[in-house]
Amino acid sequence: MTSPEDPHVRLPQLKLDELLEELQARIDAARGTRDRVRSLLEAVLVVGRELDLEHALGAIVHTAAVLVDAEYAALGVIGPDGQTLSAFHTVGVSDEDVAVIGPYPEGHGILGELIRHPQPLRLAKLSHHPASYGFPPHHPPMNSFLGVPIRVRDQVFGNLYLTEKRDGAEFDEEDESVLSTLAVAAGVAIDNARLYEDSRLRERWLRANADITHSLMSGSARAEALDLIAERAREITGSALVAVAMPVTDTKSLTVEIAVGLHAEAHRGLVLPLHESLMGLAYAAAAPVASDDVIHDPRISSQSPRFAGLGPAVAVPIGTAQGGTRGVVLLARETGRPVFSERETEMLQGFAAQAAIAMELADRRQDAERIAVLQDRDRIARDLHDLAIQRLFATGMTLQSASRFIDHPEASERVLRAVDDLDETIKIIRSAIFGLRAREGVAGGGLRARVVGVVDEAAPVLGFAPSLRMEGLVDTDVPREIADHVVAVLSEALTNIARHARADRAHIALTTDGREAALTVSDNGVGMPPGGRRSGLRNMAERAEQLGGRLTVSSPDGGGATLQWRVPLPATRPSGPAPGQ
Repeated sequence: MTSPEDPHVRLPQLKLDELLEELQARIDAARGTRDRVRSLLEAVLVVGRELDLEHALGAIVHTAAVLVDAEYAALGVIGPDGQTLSAFHTVGVSDEDVAVIGPYPEGHGILGELIRHPQPLRLAKLSHHPASYGFPPHHPPMNSFLGVPIRVRDQVFGNLYLTEKRDGAEFDEEDESVLSTLAVAAGVAIDNARLYEDSRLRERWLRANADITHSLMSGSARAEALDLIAERAREITGSALVAVAMPVTDTKSLTVEIAVGLHAEAHRGLVLPLHESLMGLAYAAAAPVASDDVIHDPRISSQSPRFAGLGPAVAVPIGTAQGGTRGVVLLARETGRPVFSERETEMLQGFAAQAAIAMELADRRQDAERIAVLQDRDRIARDLHDLAIQRLFATGMTLQSASRFIDHPEASERVLRAVDDLDETIKIIRSAIFGLRAREGVAGGGLRARVVGVVDEAAPVLGFAPSLRMEGLVDTDVPREIADHVVAVLSEALTNIARHARADRAHIALTTDGREAALTVSDNGVGMPPGGRRSGLRNMAERAEQLGGRLTVSSPDGGGATLQWRVPLPATRPSGPAPGQ
């Protein structure tokens, strides 16, 4: 009988144990694969449920870290230039660590390797790769690395970066396969989130257009509609500043009528040349003009401290090249914020075009109302002339002929006095008829356009273009006779600066609040020399005194001179819209 200790018995037993262990290992591997596939499917479902883009990106990077058991994970979004990262979403690094490490990477080194070569990259040790050049101070140590690109409709959207597999292990082929599969699902999820975001954004723009159209067609003033355009554009784009400029009649300039947001008060009323401002360039080209940094943009006048704290900006014409440009809307974000993308600019351009159509319809409605008023006035004038005046004239003739038959001197005198009153009444009615038939406004353009014309003419003589701002209803509130004085005073003031001030900068402000008109002209020249000729100032002072106003001249501490000419306005405004509005 054979004993258990016999070597012929022990050898099959050992082979059986090995086979059982191998079978158990394969069963465990199959279970692990099953569990991992299940985890991958659950991850795909989690990622696919997110419709908000930022939340979707956060879910993708968190899920990636869990699937491959990585301590650190990041998703870098490739910027518009296709060479750097515009956004960076991380897992495993706290906000405190980020604050100590510094700004997020821009896409150099290993991260840039995936941007340049969008293929999966797996490394046992980061520092051994030729593209690696170390980490910034206070950065946690990282050795093992796995990176895969995320494609959205055959375009590389960004990259997934995983480092430091737990327990000191290395990322294997299965990790790469799982992460690549997740990247495909992530691309679909990102595409869905972007489409959903686009639809929501278009819905907000359409709602804003509906509000503007309703405001204009319900009879709201143009200023209210422009203010609504600015507010809606600011809310939807997340801009820090929005300004709306309209062309000044008969000039090559724009005036900023509405400004909301950061430093808005510095923009309101500014008159901008077409060749030295972002808004002017957009208006002249009838196409959007963008700037990555509005403060240092060489196309904009150097006198732009009003843009302090602002960076990316875009100016979009209100209207189209075919239908005519009615104005320009400028949007600017704070320094460090993302630039305006092509998609944002396209939607903003569509919004501005729709707003222009609404403004055109409102103008046509106002024209129709104005024609109806003029026709009604003409009818009233015709009836007064054909009926009232003829009857009054006939009554006067009858009384005058009847006075010959009146013997009483006092009665005869009263009849003749009544005839004179009738003649005076006829004159008054004729004057009223003339007023009804007279064309609204007067020739020569509004005050706004005349002031811009004076400044443009003075620029070659001065050697520089003065900055100009106008606030209030300049064309409506300031009557013609006062407007003539304003133009004369401004011309005299600019002439004095050109002849005597030796200045290289001047600022002009014309404002009105409906009760008073104020013209302020300042420069950085030599100031008012003692004992100098003051005939020009005397003329300006006399003009102000004739209108019940005053002239003041001062020399600020920083040098130069400031002239302020103020006059009261009539209590009643002129009837009808003034020219140029």
